[in-house]
Amino acid sequence: MLTKENIADWFKQLQLETCQALEIADGKAKFSSDKWSREEGGGGDSRIVQHGNVIEKGGVNFSAVWGNAPAMLVKELNLSSNNSRFFASGVSIVIHPENPFVPIIHMNVRYFEIDENTWWFGGGIDLTPIYVDKEEAHFFHNQLKIACDKHDPNFYSDFKKWADDYFFIKHRNETRGIGGIFFDKLNSGKTKEKLFAFVKEIGNSFAPTYTQIIGKKRNLAFTAENKQWQFLRRGRYAEFNLVYDRGTKFGLETNGRVESILMSLPPQANWIYNHLPIRNSLENQTVTFLRKGIQWSDV
Repeated sequence: MLTKENIADWFKQLQLETCQALEIADGKAKFSSDKWSREEGGGGDSRIVQHGNVIEKGGVNFSAVWGNAPAMLVKELNLSSNNSRFFASGVSIVIHPENPFVPIIHMNVRYFEIDENTWWFGGGIDLTPIYVDKEEAHFFHNQLKIACDKHDPNFYSDFKKWADDYFFIKHRNETRGIGGIFFDKLNSGKTKEKLFAFVKEIGNSFAPTYTQIIGKKRNLAFTAENKQWQFLRRGRYAEFNLVYDRGTKFGLETNGRVESILMSLPPQANWIYNHLPIRNSLENQTVTFLRKGIQWSDV
């Protein structure tokens, strides 16, 4: 029987293997481990890397927390008592590269449980290029579709649309990047074991997909102007995470560890008043791709 402890143990192993793969790909970066505990129950291990050959700042965080369900969950799930208990575990990854031509990437896989009848999986993986590369976008989405198709022929199309809608900066009327997949409250249509197998597939797809992207872009030359554009796009990333991201809100509402929750923010970001990219520039071309509904997959 699949238990919440089994699931949390796998997430912990995913954290270890992902850190190892990223260290090899970077060639210099070494993750530091910052273990923490939560007074109400549980804790985690925030593994942070900075100043690598490729990775300027990144984190691969594991957590398993439990306790009384916060008021927001009691209301959202219409629970009968304020004394309801919850369990939540997962891995969250955000990587901010030094080179503007290597994209930001995010992945989260998680499990939530109130009791044996109230549980679900959630997560996703998405790419935020500073400069959109169509070949790279096709590769990334093709890898996700291949992973999804092993478990359900509808997963990729359904979860790709969900990602387009979720990773959308409403006040800017633009997507955060080129999307990916996103799913939440996944608990029906298949057994818990089969849904967990899908979540594992997504988790295991992260390292080989992203390290291949790193390998192609890490040595590209860039200018000071490229860095300034990177800082502006990082600002958009920060806006999304602070205004709309559910994980950030959940972590803060449940008295999570602030340093770990805000690990997703870039090391440096800029905001320039009413900045408009030059017409026909690479920057302007990138902005044209920041919209919903682009069909990147071709497999």
